[in-house]
Amino acid sequence: MTEPIAQGRLQDRQPVAVVDIGSNSVRLVIYEGNCRSLTVLFNEKVLSGLGKGLARTNRLDPKAIDSALAALSRFRRLAAQANVREIHPIATAAAREAQNGPDFIAAAEAAIGCEIVILSGEDEARYAAEGVLSGFHNPSGIGGDLGGGSLELVDIDAGGFQGGLTLPLGGLRLRDLSEGDLTRAQAVAESHLSACALAGKGEGRPFFAVGGTWRNLAKLHMEQEKYPLHVMHGYEIDAAGIDGFLDMVVRTPADKLPGIGAVSKSRRPLLAYGAVTLKSIIRHLKPSKIVLSALGVREGYLHALLSPEERAKDPLLESARELSILRSRSPDHARELVEWSRRTFEAFGIDETPAEERLRQAACLLADIGWRAHPDYRGKQSLSIIAHAAFPAVDHRGRVYLGLTNYYRHEGSFEQVHLPEIERLVDDRLMRRARILGSLFRVAYLLTASMPGVLDQIKWAQDPRGGFTLVIPQHLADLVGERPEGRLQQFAKVVEKTLRMEVR
Repeated sequence: MTEPIAQGRLQDRQPVAVVDIGSNSVRLVIYEGNCRSLTVLFNEKVLSGLGKGLARTNRLDPKAIDSALAALSRFRRLAAQANVREIHPIATAAAREAQNGPDFIAAAEAAIGCEIVILSGEDEARYAAEGVLSGFHNPSGIGGDLGGGSLELVDIDAGGFQGGLTLPLGGLRLRDLSEGDLTRAQAVAESHLSACALAGKGEGRPFFAVGGTWRNLAKLHMEQEKYPLHVMHGYEIDAAGIDGFLDMVVRTPADKLPGIGAVSKSRRPLLAYGAVTLKSIIRHLKPSKIVLSALGVREGYLHALLSPEERAKDPLLESARELSILRSRSPDHARELVEWSRRTFEAFGIDETPAEERLRQAACLLADIGWRAHPDYRGKQSLSIIAHAAFPAVDHRGRVYLGLTNYYRHEGSFEQVHLPEIERLVDDRLMRRARILGSLFRVAYLLTASMPGVLDQIKWAQDPRGGFTLVIPQHLADLVGERPEGRLQQFAKVVEKTLRMEVR
């Protein structure tokens, strides 16, 4: 019997892979397809340490080469197993700069089975910027990609990027240059960052931190702050308040740091060097905050291959649309809900900023993704799925709004007990909008049975008696009943308006 096609994957996608041969790790990432919102099918890294000792010897270590080549042979087989048609191998600082780099690349190409693109420092900065552009909504700030061998910095805004430069401040390189002395490492970082072309250019703007060392620093910071949402992408740290944390990381043995259990043992040795570099970045680039990006050179490389039409799409709305296709009863109904909620807000005079509008649209597309869960757990499960999903281009405040809107839609109660601390990430204005939209969804789903074709036919009308009337056309009169009326009155309390339902 033929095995059925997996329904949990989008059927119009062809898997694509990036093999990233870095100074510290060699990694394979297989994506469902190259599109505006990437979804990872498979991810594996090997910490080969190609750049270890490079600053002293100018050569790649033989053991590291053997480790990397073995990983590449395995990655080639895994890519074939996943039916990948396009593999994009890229190599960065260590392979680019080592005396025996060309010999290694030749062996690596034989292992992976295709040509390897050797990125220059400028290329790395460019693709790091592309990664940030792919993962944030109209970003503007300084992007910094910290690898094992180098640090790439680039000035990013919604129109693109400029001023890319590379500095020899990767964790492995900095450790070698300073011979393991963190005081000397700080002096090295200071000398490069104080004189770089982007010094002072980040003032009042975010610094988008890319790379595994900084992600692990952020994990540690989350643990120490008891932060309630363990999602790395979009995590923000006030630059003015991080000095004490960074100083502690520098002066405390890694295994003794509070919360260090959140960081893998293989990543701990370079944490202090990442902290040293970040201290100098804050001092000389003067950013307002540190924003973590889970998307970097790999995602940026693929983003650069997209058509202008695809790049112009909103990645959050694309992600929400895809999840609606995969998990909701009717994606068409979700799209109708976008327009019907817009008309409702317009009729009631509920103003929206552009940011609030796109969040409302995403919430509508996600409104029915939890329907397969047991009724008692739909709200909690939907909240957890949405708040922790791999969505790009949404901050943590927006994540919580999207999750709570769906929670309220299922629970019918504003008591939030599943993740009680999560509410503190949302301000009062957005919390009220989550309650309004969740209550509106409860009206819509009882009138439509979660199927398309009804919402476009029911309209709001100003009522001369005061308030508004939800007008149901005569041929849909049988949809009116006790439960929809009750839901409408619940919604009326939330919006503080007099509402009626009439057949006309």
